[in-house]
Amino acid sequence: METLSIKIKIGDREYPMKVKVEDEAKIRHAGKLINDKIKRYREEFGLDDKQDLLAMAAFDCMVASMEQDQVNADDSELIKDSLHKINQRLTNLL
Repeated sequence: METLSIKIKIGDREYPMKVKVEDEAKIRHAGKLINDKIKRYREEFGLDDKQDLLAMAAFDCMVASMEQDQVNADDSELIKDSLHKINQRLTNLL
């Protein structure tokens, strides 16, 4: 497993990290998304406090993650129900 040493700038700070080569683009994209959220909140609410901006970005990310978890749970339940129906049909055919 090959790793790269990279620096990701979030807000006005650089964070050094080691990442898998195949994860570099994803990590850099995540940093860009966070910076975009910070910029949006700065412009929308006129805030300059970095801690407030980072907290708002973190909160926004957590809400999105929770919403996606619910979608995944709903999808899993639909798949489970579909598989159960298919299994019953196959059992009836045998």
